[in-house]
Amino acid sequence: MALTTPAGRHQAVARQKWLTGATIGWNAVEGVVAIAAGVAAGSVSLIGFGLDSGIEVSAAVILAWRLAQERRTGCKQDADRRAQRLIAVSFAALALYVGVESARDLVLAHRPGESPVGIAIAAVSLVVMPVLALAKRRLAPMIGSRAVEAEATQTVLCALMSGGLLLGLGANAALGWWWADPLAGLLIAALAGYETVNVWRADSLEHTCCG
Repeated sequence: MALTTPAGRHQAVARQKWLTGATIGWNAVEGVVAIAAGVAAGSVSLIGFGLDSGIEVSAAVILAWRLAQERRTGCKQDADRRAQRLIAVSFAALALYVGVESARDLVLAHRPGESPVGIAIAAVSLVVMPVLALAKRRLAPMIGSRAVEAEATQTVLCALMSGGLLLGLGANAALGWWWADPLAGLLIAALAGYETVNVWRADSLEHTCCG
């Protein structure tokens, strides 16, 4: 694959900056609403979903920093590597938190309360997150950034968590299946653990602006 032209790459970086800002904005709103709804319903899983949004915001902020580095000093592979490693750490934090909370809920048979607001925010997130992730993945090869690709993968995991939360809250509200949410959480924790190792060990994309 040929390198992207300087003009085309500049446009890709500009689009990625917009997507990063949109990710930060959405997850900030999502986190506040989810935590408030979780407290109101007494739902640990919904509160955890809100806290996970904070991890998503941190990954997007890390990526924003990486793009700012490029704007100030030009593309630097060492900056991209640092951003990549920081995103891997955020994956690890996500895996640890979701895994521990899901296992505890499953063992203690914790039953999240019904939350129409929680179901709504999970449903909207399930629509928004895949769209953002797809757009980011398309831009990653153009920018030549493993950090962009890693952050896009984390957005996919956010969508998976939204699906798990929606299934769990919906099944609990409609059928009383309290165990659906912690089981989905354990699956997401396993995926996040895999991505921790995958992102940490990954080489930079073959076609980078500094390659």
